[in-house]
Amino acid sequence: EFLNEIKKWQKLFERNSDLIFQGTNFKDIEKAKLEKKTAIFFGFQNCSPIEDDISLVEKVHKLGCRFMQLTYNNQSLLATGCYEKIDSGVTNFGREVIKEMNRVGIVIDMSHSAEKSTLDAIEISEKPIAITHANPSFWHAAKRNKSNELLKVLSDSGGILGFSLYPHHLKNNTNCTLDSFCEMIARTSDIMNIKNIGIGSDLCLNQPDEIVEWMRNGTWSKNKNYGEGSKNKPGFPKQPGWFEDARGFFNIEKGLRKVGFSEELKYIGTLCVEFFIDRNDNLYVNEIAPRVHNSGHLTINAFNISQFENHIRAVCSLEQIPLKKFHNAEMINLIGNQITPYRQNINLNDNEFFFDYQKKEIKDKRKMGHLTKIL
Repeated sequence: EFLNEIKKWQKLFERNSDLIFQGTNFKDIEKAKLEKKTAIFFGFQNCSPIEDDISLVEKVHKLGCRFMQLTYNNQSLLATGCYEKIDSGVTNFGREVIKEMNRVGIVIDMSHSAEKSTLDAIEISEKPIAITHANPSFWHAAKRNKSNELLKVLSDSGGILGFSLYPHHLKNNTNCTLDSFCEMIARTSDIMNIKNIGIGSDLCLNQPDEIVEWMRNGTWSKNKNYGEGSKNKPGFPKQPGWFEDARGFFNIEKGLRKVGFSEELKYIGTLCVEFFIDRNDNLYVNEIAPRVHNSGHLTINAFNISQFENHIRAVCSLEQIPLKKFHNAEMINLIGNQITPYRQNINLNDNEFFFDYQKKEIKDKRKMGHLTKIL
């Protein structure tokens, strides 16, 4: 079956050589951009093409395979899928396959895998792995979305996350807003290194519903499996209006800039604020204006409550604190695990003192009497 698909693609490459070609390494991405073409890389949604024969790993690599998922939702010979009730982790065969994939140069993809299996793969693999199409579960608790803990381990190991635009993985599904999606990416950049996140899309265009039905059922079940769909909505879900095809990337670019990414789409901060601390260890926030703050990140004009809450949690290493809503003209006084709003009654001079993010202290010995709490 795999060899038949290879032959089909070879004919497509020959007939459409002015548009597409087969990619085998990163230089082909650069070539595609230079020649204004599309490089096509082969990859497997599950490990079926290697059956139970480890020698096939090298053979599929020679035929062009450059990434392979260890599972597709269900338990495989290599690991546990995200639809299984019990996650037993990477199998003995899976350990050997991971080592062989590292050797020949096939990326390990755990997008459809369960949590323990994914953590196992990160630990076993000598090279960074990928989760090419999934989202954080803090934003939307879909079966295939990933926990904060897993994403942190993934990033620390050098692995990459590609954000999914498949509606079942989006908050509010088809009705997901561009703002919500881009704010989720901003929040994820507080968990993962900016260099370890990208857009996976998981976009499937102009395909009949029979395709997704085959993906969910294959040849392994006689019963109808609807995946994350339902009996009433068995087919492909409708894409959000802002990402119906590849032109939606322009919308995402605008949305990312709006929430604080630079022209190069590198994250540059969520808020423009300054931090101060008084003798009683009360933390204050002052001034909402675009400037370069102490972390070295350029802050931006955009302002909303969720961005501020995420920023406070990241800077202060406070993950689970109750936060009350506030307005631009209010200050924040952090005492223990409570954040209480106070009004700002003085403009501070940027050059006189600032809050050190690392040591959490005032660099200048200036008195804090200028900050007066007002109930």
